[in-house]
Amino acid sequence: MEHVDHILIVDDDREIRELVGNYLKKNGLRTTVVADGRQMRAFLETTPVDLIVLDIMMPGDDGLLLCRELRAGKHKTTPVLMLTARNDETDRIIGLEMGADDYLVKPFAARELLARINAVLRRTRMLPPNLVVTETGRLLAFGRWRLDTSARHLLDQDGTMVALSGAEYRLLRVFLDHPQRVLNRDQLLNLTQGRDADLFDRSIDLLVSRLRQRLLDDAREPAYIKTVRSEGYVFSLPVEILGEQP
Repeated sequence: MEHVDHILIVDDDREIRELVGNYLKKNGLRTTVVADGRQMRAFLETTPVDLIVLDIMMPGDDGLLLCRELRAGKHKTTPVLMLTARNDETDRIIGLEMGADDYLVKPFAARELLARINAVLRRTRMLPPNLVVTETGRLLAFGRWRLDTSARHLLDQDGTMVALSGAEYRLLRVFLDHPQRVLNRDQLLNLTQGRDADLFDRSIDLLVSRLRQRLLDDAREPAYIKTVRSEGYVFSLPVEILGEQP
């Protein structure tokens, strides 16, 4: 049976969530609509979804708090597309810092939302373009860390798993497959997002900042991801392939 993507829409505006839900259904997606964080949590306890459309401006727990909660829990890899009524770059930056995969400002065309949902789903289901794709997963070692590319787990030297969002994983894969090579922002955007790249340079800077935090890398004197002034970033350590994963 063919898989139908299941989209969870979290918005306190009943009209918006019903209009969006009905439009996505008409375009071949399965949808569920909820009004707040409490309903979202209750639904996710029993039902997996492929993507969450999450409004920022909601009473009680807002979308930023809920996104941070998702990224810290068992739904850390579920893609999140955030909505906001304010065309404010600060909101967008904060949303990306919290782990959102994309961002759309209200009012929006339902057709654009559908296009962005499909783009995020494509990105989360493919390895970065232009990388060598292996038949089996690999265990990559660098510094005090290991990355299991089969399970998509980042492990520290004690074997403790560190959660990565889908965007963080893709960026780390790019760096590990191109170690000790300077990559500019356009290259990083293309390698992580391909033709769906939104040329918003600060999104790469924010993603690098988030990845440094995961790696406990001091941004002032980074050991892993170094900034090359006027050029981009370089992953400065060698990468060792410890073995193939079945």
